Amino acid sequence: MTHPRIATYFHLHLVSDSTGETLNAMARAVCARFDDVLPIEHIYALVRSRRQLDRALADIESAPGLVIHTIVDAELRAALEDGCRRLEIACIAALDPLVSAVQRYLGLATSTRVGAQHALDHDYFNRMDALNYAIGHDDGQGGQDLEQADVVLVGVSRTSKTPTCIYLAHRGVRAANVPLVPSRPIPDKLLQLKNTLVVGLTISPDRLIQIRRNRLLSLKENRTSAYIDVDNVREEIVQARRLYERQGWPVIDVTRRSVEETAAAVMNLLTSGRQVDILG
Repeated sequence: MTHPRIATYFHLHLVSDSTGETLNAMARAVCARFDDVLPIEHIYALVRSRRQLDRALADIESAPGLVIHTIVDAELRAALEDGCRRLEIACIAALDPLVSAVQRYLGLATSTRVGAQHALDHDYFNRMDALNYAIGHDDGQGGQDLEQADVVLVGVSRTSKTPTCIYLAHRGVRAANVPLVPSRPIPDKLLQLKNTLVVGLTISPDRLIQIRRNRLLSLKENRTSAYIDVDNVREEIVQARRLYERQGWPVIDVTRRSVEETAAAVMNLLTSGRQVDILG
């Protein structure tokens, strides 16, 4: 008889002088490498004064754990590291190894500007424009200017089209999505696209039914319908696959993919060409 494994919990303190997004992503990626490890995250964002840092140190003292930071200011960084030494708590500068390697390679000094990656520059406004485009072209809206998209995602209902488009927008990609609905004709504008990447999303019937059932439960809708009927769902997916094959569109299987992984596959198609593959 196998006994259930007990998860290991620990306090993880993330201290940043900016939004904390970089640090949070790094911490989650590291923790994901360990089975049954669940960090209790304490996030201290926009720490730019000694008063803010002292509050963070007080919290760290009350819940000892691991401290990871991306503090740029030398005085604040020294104060954080001194405080952690006094508390006998490990303190790790998350970006130091990578920054040092790039610095050695380029032979250049680093900038001490806080939040430099969040500057209101050309890339920032491109991302905002892409976000507006994704919102305005969600679920088949704004179909008259699909050719202005970098990519159009096509798929049956609940194949993560919308969240993937929003994620891509945050990467500066103008993404639209068009749903395939059995009772609705496919827009001519979509079929006429010549220079825009169109990607078909597919999914296993079992997984799609599970997602749709959960959606109906969240809406307090319990009645049986064609939306979750096994035969109807399978036919939807088959018809979608046939459409993708006829049009020569590349296909991504989202059955076991997160939104981030689907978006990464789309980015690969954008940068490496439009090979027609079932990307599982």
